[in-house]
Amino acid sequence: MKSTARAHPIQGLLKYHGLRDPRRNVPYHDSISVCTAPSRTTTTVAFGHDADTCLVNGERIDDEGADRVATVLDLVRERADVGSGARVESENTFPSNVGLGASASAYAALALAAADAAGLDCSRPALSALARRGATSAARSVAGGFAHLRTSLDDRECVAERLDAPFEEEIRIVVGYVPDEKYTSRAHAETAASPYFEDRLAHVHEVLSEMRAAVRAGAFDRTFRLAERDSLSLLAATMTGPDGWVYWQPETVAMLHTARRLREEADLPVYFSGDTGATAYLNTTATHADRVVVALRDLGVETDVWRVGGPARLVDDHLF
Repeated sequence: MKSTARAHPIQGLLKYHGLRDPRRNVPYHDSISVCTAPSRTTTTVAFGHDADTCLVNGERIDDEGADRVATVLDLVRERADVGSGARVESENTFPSNVGLGASASAYAALALAAADAAGLDCSRPALSALARRGATSAARSVAGGFAHLRTSLDDRECVAERLDAPFEEEIRIVVGYVPDEKYTSRAHAETAASPYFEDRLAHVHEVLSEMRAAVRAGAFDRTFRLAERDSLSLLAATMTGPDGWVYWQPETVAMLHTARRLREEADLPVYFSGDTGATAYLNTTATHADRVVVALRDLGVETDVWRVGGPARLVDDHLF
């Protein structure tokens, strides 16, 4: 009763913000993301223990994380009629809580490993729904690649589907690290109180349709221009909630200006994207990735270059 799964984190492109049903992690509107590799989470789950334990990179997770892990494990236990506790160990190859979608890969890997360890034969949509109960974005990490999460109060329908994207192999994602920790759940909790949130809801469906079409057509500029604009829309809603969350740091703003300068002055295909964190992405193509890296290093920003990642999958190399 032991299994190990691996999943990639996500970069939000058309981002959800706020939860219509916080208990089940159902967002107000649909969202689109892309998995990033080789960044990954590997998680081993074994049932047959007296109580649940969970370590991430060798350390016990906090109470909020433990509650979310228990939610996923309890659903698996209920469906598989398992009465024991679980030992869970997880390792990330990238930093958590800096805006890199770590919760997505964490709960996607947990859902797949736990379901397999308990002997459940789950379809990919069922795994997407299970992972969503740990973190909304994990539903898209299960699907891999470019993925569209459809919102619905019906658990069976609030799942992610992978989008055909003919330009996946050419995409490079230059990550600019800004080590400033954040907790997305706190911003989600007050989203609806922003005076700009209703405006976001009013236009997001049109943008969603545009982005789906752009991804499926392999239209790089159109896809990532929309993602850059959506990052600014998300920031407006986040900043104007009751607590006025401002996640971006000076380096984040400098990366936005760098992307625009490279487009305007050097005619490079490069677009900024950021979630609820200070770390940001500059999306470009394989031909131009090195040039973008140099530009970020000139800002004093540490970088990595990632590609598009695949779906969550089972692996044989257990962590214990």
